[in-house]
Amino acid sequence: MTLKEEIIQESKRLGIDKIGFTTAEPFDYLKESLEEQKAAGHTSGFEHPVIEERIYPEKTFDEPKSIISIALAYPTKIHQEIPKDEKRGQFARASWGIDYHDILRDRLNRLIGFIQTRAAYWQQEEEWRFAPQVDTGELIDTAVAQRAGLGFIGRNGLLITEEFGSFVYLGEIITNIVFEPDKPGEFGCGDCTRCVTACPTKALLGDGRMNAQRCLSYQTQTKGLMPEEYRKKMRNVVYGCDICQLVCPYNQGKDFHFHEEMEPKADEVYPKLKPMLSMSNKEFKQQFGHLAGSWRGKKPLQRNALIALANLGDRSALPEIEECLTDIRPVIRGTAAWAIGRLGTKEPEKWQAVLTDSLEKETEEEVREELQQAMQMLQTKNRRKNK
Repeated sequence: MTLKEEIIQESKRLGIDKIGFTTAEPFDYLKESLEEQKAAGHTSGFEHPVIEERIYPEKTFDEPKSIISIALAYPTKIHQEIPKDEKRGQFARASWGIDYHDILRDRLNRLIGFIQTRAAYWQQEEEWRFAPQVDTGELIDTAVAQRAGLGFIGRNGLLITEEFGSFVYLGEIITNIVFEPDKPGEFGCGDCTRCVTACPTKALLGDGRMNAQRCLSYQTQTKGLMPEEYRKKMRNVVYGCDICQLVCPYNQGKDFHFHEEMEPKADEVYPKLKPMLSMSNKEFKQQFGHLAGSWRGKKPLQRNALIALANLGDRSALPEIEECLTDIRPVIRGTAAWAIGRLGTKEPEKWQAVLTDSLEKETEEEVREELQQAMQMLQTKNRRKNK
């Protein structure tokens, strides 16, 4: 066997679901598009900031020759029953189980370890070098994976594989070893625009690019007050968004449970919302700390839990939401006011008095605005009620 064939064989033993090889040639065809996206304000800010380093592997790796791309398929359905005891939120599927960054790094490092054991056999002339990356590295995972033949980039900007649809985690290894490259994936969406049509915020541009600022997944990860236009659209999702994946024809019937670390637990990925509002840092780490969706900390998830409770119409949560009006964090106070404006409509006078009391003590302008808008909503409801 060639070294490439040995690596492919070992990847299967390690539980890597798909592997491909490409050159370390620049991805310079992406430069214009990336610059346009940045200039248009369509980037999230979570991307690697230096465009040159995203498209030229030689900017961050000395004399790169090849890139090995891997994919791991993740589950789309939970096998546990989700209790109907009280209102629950949900995490997007990419945050089920142990943080995928940790899982991918483990597989990449084990694969590198195997390749290094084959060095003596292949009697390389120079020392083999490797740089593993997950999506926090410089390169664009989907671009690498498409060029390495794992699949194609769909209209929603995700890599779509034949076997697993887009429900895959991606990682890659830059190396100075020369491998025969695989044939790049070919665009397979045809005229289908289901993901573009289904996106509730019209974030998808239809050509594989998106306005990341409008993406609900991005909005659930911000730390400030969520713009009002997105609040109802996120429904009860406290992290991420799966809509463009769930409507994709390539994803129908896809549900793979190959990796025990990825298996979701109901109380973690469909958490009770009310307890989230008052959980301590220790409780947060215990319940969510190992999930990819915890990376931005407790505050965004608590803000999202307040929004989800309002969207679900859970009036039983009003006492817990009222407690949040005295939270030390302005984002939580402001979002709690918004939630009360929507849930307090059965007793508008009572909740108007609560909000008025908060307004008298509030010094943050953005929170004051949320309080005033919530009070206006309750006033309107009260007038209609008394007609």
